[in-house]
Amino acid sequence: MTAIAVTIAGSDSGGGAGIQADLKTFSALGVYGASVVTALTAQNTMGVQGIHDVPPAFVTQQFDSVFSDLDVKAVKIGMLSRSATIEAVAEGLRRHDRAQVVLDPVMVAASGNRLLASDAIGALRQVLLPKALLVTPNLPEAAALLDEPQAEDEQAMCRQAERILALGPKAVLVKGGHGAGRESTDILLDAQGVRRFTAPRIETRNIHGTGCTLSSAIAAGLANGLSLSNAVAAGKDFISAAIGASTQLHIGRGQGPVHHFHAFWP
Repeated sequence: MTAIAVTIAGSDSGGGAGIQADLKTFSALGVYGASVVTALTAQNTMGVQGIHDVPPAFVTQQFDSVFSDLDVKAVKIGMLSRSATIEAVAEGLRRHDRAQVVLDPVMVAASGNRLLASDAIGALRQVLLPKALLVTPNLPEAAALLDEPQAEDEQAMCRQAERILALGPKAVLVKGGHGAGRESTDILLDAQGVRRFTAPRIETRNIHGTGCTLSSAIAAGLANGLSLSNAVAAGKDFISAAIGASTQLHIGRGQGPVHHFHAFWP
């Protein structure tokens, strides 16, 4: 049986993040990828120049088209842009409730451009978090979800993970990539307790698409039958290797992408 995962996210015209990063990640990890496009962005390594939202009715049409035909094992949700799109995706998940959902609460691009309307954070919190197997906020996103200051140490990350878990998802992965120190530590919290996933912090400006890539790598692991903990560990290994190999690529004049195909390209 072919493992199938779906990404529900925005398109990145520069190819480094969003739908494009997710499909590259699925392919690199042996998973067939399908997609539901929520927004189009005019984007490159220098930033986001424009956003065109897909009408919610057409998001719904894509959703029903994919899920009525494909045996989807895992779903990755990324950029949703606005409340109406969040509602459409939540309703689609209600109608087609058979896949493991990894929710990456994308709010701001690595370049600093906002990708989620401020008035849509409440809808994300109330409507989608309870439907997620795993939600994967970075430090600024965790703070925004809770309307709190950003965590500055692992104890604060654990406390925020507990508060996010109380909002309804089955598990929370608070990512420490925006922190400091020689290691980047992610905190996974679920009913089994707390687990730490660490990796050496890699100094590079090629970080475009890191959050998209990690969440889609975890979804790929789930589609391939891994447990949540093992999928997170495999995803962490994949993104670390992709960041480490990013200097092999020479893409654009700004923040370049990670190297999704580091294991295959010479």
